[in-house]
Amino acid sequence: MTAPLLQVNNLVVEFPLAGGRRLQAVSDVTFDVAAGETLGLVGETGCGKSTTGRSILQSPRPTSGSVIFDGVELTALSPAQVRAIRPKIQLVLQDPISALNPRRRIADIVAEPLDIWGIGTKGTRRAKVLEMLDAVGLGESGVLRRYPSELSGGQCQRVNIARALVLEPSMLICDEPVSALDVSMQGQILNLLHEAKRRFGLTMVFIGHDLAVVKNISDRIAVMYLGKICEIAPADELYRAPRHPYTRALLDSILEPRATARRTEPAVALAADVPSPLSPPSGCRFRTRCSRAEARCATDEPPLLEVGSSHELACHFPIPVPLSVPGVAS
Repeated sequence: MTAPLLQVNNLVVEFPLAGGRRLQAVSDVTFDVAAGETLGLVGETGCGKSTTGRSILQSPRPTSGSVIFDGVELTALSPAQVRAIRPKIQLVLQDPISALNPRRRIADIVAEPLDIWGIGTKGTRRAKVLEMLDAVGLGESGVLRRYPSELSGGQCQRVNIARALVLEPSMLICDEPVSALDVSMQGQILNLLHEAKRRFGLTMVFIGHDLAVVKNISDRIAVMYLGKICEIAPADELYRAPRHPYTRALLDSILEPRATARRTEPAVALAADVPSPLSPPSGCRFRTRCSRAEARCATDEPPLLEVGSSHELACHFPIPVPLSVPGVAS
């Protein structure tokens, strides 16, 4: 069996605070991503998903744990060695406009990674820039000599993707790349990423807070809550039959556009507010908001265990699989 392109094991990321306290933003997170796969990483704001994505790039460096990319343990590398491997893992940021240098023209922005690494000649670099702009749908738009302020948000995000692709990476980490765009542009960028994945043989980690958006591009989805993963499953299976109460609550929060749509079961309502990550609840971190919680949830932290083919779950009292959903393990 071929080893995954990316393996994240027992990842912990802490940040120092005033008074000697430490905030654990990511707590014992484990997952892997196969070559050519897109893993969605979803959860509420502040759950640690963006920190997880950035720590894969070793920015910030994990406090503990392992990040293995293409057989290389990144946490054991020196800063110079990490820098040397970063062309193979590129990041697409959330805010498409602020991610671009406002004083540089688009042609120079996309060519900058090639300039930094001294790849090719002036002529081949320009040809590569034109190729990447064409790949993201800007080949005929005359943007080469324009500045970011002269482009729309959607065009700026296309430029960001072109800049990420110009070094021919193996993996893209997309940190909420469509959350700052309107709905119609979100669909275009998702289609663009899907086509780029096919065309360039990419592997992706797609971070978002909207399960409906993440499902449309992901092969599997990992759901995070307060720094921990509570469920991982194939996207279609997670959408049809979520087993964790938090996953079910996220799905129930999605607005259904079809007027004829009807829920087959009562919606799951979240009780109380999200606890402070400085002092997360004992046992299961979701228990203070969970209608299924019992005494055991306060004392025993549920481990992330396999409950089906490619389906992992961390819950003492999971939601049963409806009999109407075939092919999903109970």
